Amino acid sequence: MTASTRSLGDRARDHLWLHFTDHSGFTSAEVPVIVRGEGPYVYDERGKRYFDGLAGLFAVQVGHGREELAEAAARQTRKLGYFPLWSYAHEGAVELAERITSRTPGDLDRVFFTVSGGEAVETAWKLAKQYFKKTGKPPGKHKVISRSLAYHGTSQGALSLTGIPGIKQDFEPLVPSSIKVPNTNFYRAPVHADDYERFGEWAAEEIGRAIEREGPDTVAAVFLEPLQNTGGCFPPPPGYWQRVREICDAHDVLLVSDEVICAFGRLGHEFGAHRYDYRPDIITVAKGLTSGYAPMGAMIADERLMEPFTRGSTFTNGSTYGGHPVSCAVALANLEVIDAEDLYGHVRANEANFRTTLEKLRDLPIVGDVRGAGYFYGIELVKDKATKETFTPADAERVLRGHVSPALFEAGLFCRADDRAEPVIQLSPPLISGQEHFDEIEQVLRSVLTEAWRLL
Repeated sequence: MTASTRSLGDRARDHLWLHFTDHSGFTSAEVPVIVRGEGPYVYDERGKRYFDGLAGLFAVQVGHGREELAEAAARQTRKLGYFPLWSYAHEGAVELAERITSRTPGDLDRVFFTVSGGEAVETAWKLAKQYFKKTGKPPGKHKVISRSLAYHGTSQGALSLTGIPGIKQDFEPLVPSSIKVPNTNFYRAPVHADDYERFGEWAAEEIGRAIEREGPDTVAAVFLEPLQNTGGCFPPPPGYWQRVREICDAHDVLLVSDEVICAFGRLGHEFGAHRYDYRPDIITVAKGLTSGYAPMGAMIADERLMEPFTRGSTFTNGSTYGGHPVSCAVALANLEVIDAEDLYGHVRANEANFRTTLEKLRDLPIVGDVRGAGYFYGIELVKDKATKETFTPADAERVLRGHVSPALFEAGLFCRADDRAEPVIQLSPPLISGQEHFDEIEQVLRSVLTEAWRLL
């Protein structure tokens, strides 16, 4: 049988190595293949439609099939297909850097372009290390702090920051000097479980205590997401970010806001730092910057962090495709669409309806918690609401991966069933979505989760 007569799913099974995928499920089955997208929907090779409840991978802010972005890429390819940012600039990078820094909080006026979010995180850690060396700080000021269960990327440095043990152990030893502190999962708060603000104070103070244990002269940066993804969307309690900022200032530690998911509208603002009213020293972005139409990330740094590198020092970091001209053109077109259609305002106007619709699922015995903000939510599944008893590994294999994940896809909803912490359903629809799409999500989830409960 020739390639032309075999299905794409068959050919994918034989030749494609999928990311984060257990391939044992495809020994005889076809790999699902998505061939096109339109608005908030995608279609497989047989024409079946799915609502993209994860925006691809937290990325497709403006929806699929936007001709404006395709045309921007084509125009740029004809004009200048490629040129690096090594000692030279190109027009698209200049314009995009100006556009990004026109909206950043504080004095974050320098943009270092990368190819991905993980690379942006890696870049931020490298900058923190080199900055303190160039400004005469003790040579041991290189450690970083991040939160339990947080995901920051898969390269050796970013993976060291990541707080998910299960995806790290096969790659050890990793980069040393990464310290973990508690996250802000109030549903499973180990202390102050009846007082959200006190719990937030405790979680913030744990960062300060970690810095003091390690020694302030050894800690370079704290990496936190505005709203933590892994574990199912942990919002920050009131006052949390403001206290973390005070702690970092007191110990001369850089505060890095990892907004690879949260920036460019996921929380209804350009940056999560705007939503929660804090000033980071560095912001890392990717995903929504181009709505996923082209690979691109960026590290956005406070102007003072650039200062040592304007006096004869070089930030010895870079990549071939960082700030690619075509990606820059797509990003500029994407941000123009977001502004023209006021998608940040659209999210803010509709997020309460999204939450209310998802909250309806609380009447199901399997739904323990619904949490999140903007267009970014997690639904935690439990065996017992009263005790918050979670799934056993066998439950997760049989119910979450064996039923929930394939059943949601079969029912026409693309989202994520994740058990890297407690079992959760993660939802992150395109920013163009409205009430009819929220209802569609709720109806599919209700049907699938009702059946999942019977399997426990």
